Amino acid sequence: METYSFLREFADSWMLLFLFVVFITVVIWVFRPGSSAEYRETSSIPFRYDDAPAATQDEGRT
Repeated sequence: METYSFLREFADSWMLLFLFVVFITVVIWVFRPGSSAEYRETSSIPFRYDDAPAATQDEGRT
């Protein structure tokens, strides 16, 4: 059996199955119970310092 034929057969069967399982695992991980609070906090990062700019490290030193 040629290398190309072997790799193509492997990609068509087992790699497809593996990538499908990885995709389903990621979807389940994202939509797991209790994760919405974490994602809500992460999504608000760009708006944390909406009123004033964030203090730099040099401003905090005296």
